Amino acid sequence: MSVVAENNSLPTATLVAGEKAPAWSGIVQRVGRTSGPFVGLVALVIAMSLLSPVFLTPNNLVNILVQISYIGIMAAGATLVIILGGIDLSVSSTLGLSFMMVAVLHAKVGLPFWLAIVAGLALGTLIGLINGVMIAYGNIQPFIATLATMFASTGLALYVTNGTPILGFPQWFQAIAHTRILGIALQVYLMILVFAIAALWLRLRPDGRSLYAIGGNVEVARLSGIRVRRIQLRVYAIAGFLAALAGLVVGARLNAAQPTAGNSTDLLNVIAAVVIGGASLSGGIGRMSATFVGLLIIGVVNNGLTLLNVSPNLQPVVIGAVIIVAVLADGRLFSAFRRRRPATP
Repeated sequence: MSVVAENNSLPTATLVAGEKAPAWSGIVQRVGRTSGPFVGLVALVIAMSLLSPVFLTPNNLVNILVQISYIGIMAAGATLVIILGGIDLSVSSTLGLSFMMVAVLHAKVGLPFWLAIVAGLALGTLIGLINGVMIAYGNIQPFIATLATMFASTGLALYVTNGTPILGFPQWFQAIAHTRILGIALQVYLMILVFAIAALWLRLRPDGRSLYAIGGNVEVARLSGIRVRRIQLRVYAIAGFLAALAGLVVGARLNAAQPTAGNSTDLLNVIAAVVIGGASLSGGIGRMSATFVGLLIIGVVNNGLTLLNVSPNLQPVVIGAVIIVAVLADGRLFSAFRRRRPATP
């Protein structure tokens, strides 16, 4: 007979009846999972500062935050989805399609720009809802469902403009990227606000805490009275909305709607930030603060490689290696604490 012990921020562990888990093991797990990515970030910052004298300059540090801001907004939504036990491969293509729709409605149809923005955000939310419906009610695997919407969104973004970018937007909209408060661009504050709201929802709201239960064991969560399908719809809709919001950030920075915006590299960076932050792709584990640290790691690596004149074609290779190292290190670090002694007579 075994008893399953679950925690909303720790891996599931199996205890044999009559056995008492060491008190220090849970503490080590929590501290290790929280501090591990942060220690890696500090090591990377030290290494890059030694390799490049430009790295630690204020302008470059702000530039890192600007570069990762739209990735971070999508990563916040991806963290919710992964805690839920799902995956969303469509976030980057949703970014491209939603802002392309904003540009088309404004430039071709003649809608006021603010109304076009509302329509673009609604489209992103709708794509997320479609994902949620296919997963919650169609019983389609999240990988397959979001892969389908990824291809569909990419194709539609190219179709509506025949692959032609749309240029020129109002000055007040471009201010999202160009306005600075205390030397930091407005889009960075927007990213931090998104992370703060998501973290508070996970920590303080019953629906937010339910994500961990669903990710840990969906059937147990359903039998416990949690409305699993409703929460799945909500989380995927949030992920779609945040992808559309990230599209606005990209559009404001480029002052253009590119049909190819939101490429596979962006998707890689989004998932990498969540995984490096310690979230489990099997669900039930993840924290917004850890994802933010993982996001900073991605930004530091990309920026540092650029400063060192490493080919952009090799940067995804390095990110892939960082993911593998992070996952292997996490598994080896905690495997010892997951072992349990045999039951005593």
